[in-house]
Amino acid sequence: MHKFIHYGLLSFLIITSIMSCKVSSVSEIRLNENWSFKNSKDTLWSQASVPGTVHTDLLYLEKIEDPYYRLNEHELQWIDKTDWHYQTTFNLSKEAISKQHIELDFSGLDTYSKVYLNFSLLLETDNMFRHYSVDAKQLLKVGDNVLQIHFESPINKGVEKHDALGYKLPLSDNDLAKIGQVHGEKHVSPFTRKAGYHFGWDWGPRLVTSGIWRPITLRSWNHLKIEDVFIQQNSISEKANMTAFIEVDATGKSDKAKAEIFVNGESIKTANLDLTNGKNNLSIPFEIENPQLWWPNGMGEQYLYVVEVKLTSNEYVDSKSHKIGLRTIELIREPDTFGTSFYFKVNGHPVFMKGANYIPQDVFLPRVKKENYGHIVSSAKAANMNMLRVWGGGIYENDEFYELCDEMGLLVWQDFMFACSMYPDDSKFLENVKQEAIDNVKRLRNHTSIALWCGNNEALIAWESWGWKDKITREQSKDVANTIWKAYDTIFHKILPKVVVNYDPTRPYWPSSPGSDFGGKESHDKGDAHYWMVWWGKEPFEKYNTAIPRFMSEYGFQSFPELATVEKYTLPQDHNIYSDVMKSHQRSSIGNETIEDYMLRYYKSPKDFASFLYVSQLLQAYGVQVGIEAHRRNRDRCMGSLYWQINDCWPVASWSSIDYHGKWKALHYTAKQSFENFLISFEDKGEHIDVFVVSDSLKPINATLKITAIDFDGNILKQQETPIEVKENQSKKYISLLKNGFLTAIDSTKVLLKAELLNTADNKTITENILYLSAFKNLKLPAPELTYAVTETNDHFIVTLKTKKLAKNVFLASGSSNNFSDNYFDMLPNTEKTISIKKTKLETLESFTAKLNVITLVDTYDNSEISLLKQFTNMFKMTFGSR
Repeated sequence: MHKFIHYGLLSFLIITSIMSCKVSSVSEIRLNENWSFKNSKDTLWSQASVPGTVHTDLLYLEKIEDPYYRLNEHELQWIDKTDWHYQTTFNLSKEAISKQHIELDFSGLDTYSKVYLNFSLLLETDNMFRHYSVDAKQLLKVGDNVLQIHFESPINKGVEKHDALGYKLPLSDNDLAKIGQVHGEKHVSPFTRKAGYHFGWDWGPRLVTSGIWRPITLRSWNHLKIEDVFIQQNSISEKANMTAFIEVDATGKSDKAKAEIFVNGESIKTANLDLTNGKNNLSIPFEIENPQLWWPNGMGEQYLYVVEVKLTSNEYVDSKSHKIGLRTIELIREPDTFGTSFYFKVNGHPVFMKGANYIPQDVFLPRVKKENYGHIVSSAKAANMNMLRVWGGGIYENDEFYELCDEMGLLVWQDFMFACSMYPDDSKFLENVKQEAIDNVKRLRNHTSIALWCGNNEALIAWESWGWKDKITREQSKDVANTIWKAYDTIFHKILPKVVVNYDPTRPYWPSSPGSDFGGKESHDKGDAHYWMVWWGKEPFEKYNTAIPRFMSEYGFQSFPELATVEKYTLPQDHNIYSDVMKSHQRSSIGNETIEDYMLRYYKSPKDFASFLYVSQLLQAYGVQVGIEAHRRNRDRCMGSLYWQINDCWPVASWSSIDYHGKWKALHYTAKQSFENFLISFEDKGEHIDVFVVSDSLKPINATLKITAIDFDGNILKQQETPIEVKENQSKKYISLLKNGFLTAIDSTKVLLKAELLNTADNKTITENILYLSAFKNLKLPAPELTYAVTETNDHFIVTLKTKKLAKNVFLASGSSNNFSDNYFDMLPNTEKTISIKKTKLETLESFTAKLNVITLVDTYDNSEISLLKQFTNMFKMTFGSR
């Protein structure tokens, strides 16, 4: 096994164990210390962190202000137009130099760099996503060795490539070249194999990084080295039929070797092999008896096997291991009454995919630690999700992300890193793309969580439906349009699918999201869809009830973070949604006014800034809830609901359900309820209200569906109970409530419907839901007469709330960095609710109670006809205009 040993200024990762009197053939030294950096024009070197970025190194040295605070981002655009040099010195002994092979392994250089070892050029790079490994033995020496990496400005290099192309690519609004102060406002992001969101997006800042963003390793070896192991699952029945594909580098004449495969520490297969000098590609079939299956979250256990491959030859041994789950996964696309299906079948069962889109958690990627990954992935699991889509404008994520998804049952829709752009057609660029794809497919293919490889995000729809193709034809020529399309066709219909077939042949490939087929643009009858008529098209939330695709891979609505988060990047004078700072932390071109527009459709105008932030979250949660329930009700047609987006990369108004500081918004709590395995959902059909029960369970249940009409003071007006059988994996309408029947003589502004699903066996509630009969702004909400008390356990504070009348959208704010077990919830009259929050180290019961603030929707109302906020926003619109 690999062990970390500290030696001098270096952290050594050295294989030291001796197995059966054999010597480990491979040693590794992690080069992560003693680094310095400077502007290429400076002479003075300063301390640097590796992995890291130029921006974070400058920030640590206090040479720049926090890029996320107020308008600081705009003052830091000079950094990406500068060349930067990094340097370290490491010491090697005579024994270390004596190894037959010594290579330097660079797992992430961002992006254009020249690498010098002892002042000789060793390597040139031009792809942030590539893994570069290069023979270094001839340039190394006993004693001190100097490693230098010269990073060239990604903007200056991008401008060179832009100007040399000979024609113009379509412009994406997401490349914020104006904020970036790029000469001529040239959009250079398509030319650079680098995370697209670094150049700006409609939820992210423009901060184009450079640096050593993933580790550098010095690796030495004698005789043999296992380069890669791929554990491929061939079939599962009473046994799991597997194959271990092993890539081995060997030195010397033909030699005998013994391969041994261990499963959970037990040796289950040995094979005698012949090794030849150079690269060896070996395959060993093996079986796992009585396989335990891996299931998505909510369907069963995520059982993982540890599979280790050990290779022994002469006195040397090397090994690699992976954790794998055994499961089948298929993308089913078959003709049906709606067109062509698009759904995933896992272990033989159709699975409705419940989840969200995931973006990088920071612009400065090395700041994202394992605990950050743990928070987001565990929050997805807690919200009953079973899929995350890794979006194509970010990065192929770190191994920790996929390991956590494996452990927690989150399937991953994995985009290749292409988004909202068309790309150059030169052979060097295309070869770079191919090698990038090979590197990352090989790195990630052992993860059980990977469900699908997708070529790009929204490139096809941009070309076909956003007017890009027509504009290129009109302003340049049809030949240019054909050249651009040929590059697209080569990348997404030839290079990437061929890489998947060659290196991960059991998983499906999908060329573009959204799309209907290879080269087929978005259709609600087949393929996956991104529905943005809500938000961009200003359609009402109710449009989700009829715009039902086969698989909804993007949709959503924005909100602001809570006040505690906003206060971290603003001053009090910024606290208006149309202030310069609040507009800068809103990157959608229609952002803040669109939130306000929708808010006034569904809610009363909030009385102040803090109330506006809170109600914006209620608005977002309600809108996405309408979408989730519509998709799940119609699961005979639609088999996936992935909202945009689960997380943020900086503090901002955005579509996220968890803000940059890890605080759950109202949407995340609502998604948790809406994604439960059993769901009751109402659909207003005009003269009647249909009541559906949706099951994602693989077992049927007998239950009672109980519907109660309750007024806001707690009086039960009407009630009915219906015995039902809820079959597995289906959605069914069970009741239609006539408005001139069950709802006759009911004041819709003062009454709600509560639906409960009660288990026949024990009469316990399986799930419940509430329907309000009028728009929220028309509800005559009473003062709830809400009280609460706080107690504590060793690890948690406990808040017990009681209300006499309806308490709508109870929100607890405590100043804690942790999240409450529930929040933004409704409490029916004469009920009690207990929630908890994990303690932080500095909190006491007294300090927590003193900071705790509890409000409900009625507390955001202003008795005046026009709220103070409305007056302020109107004043700011007149003074500054709106985005």
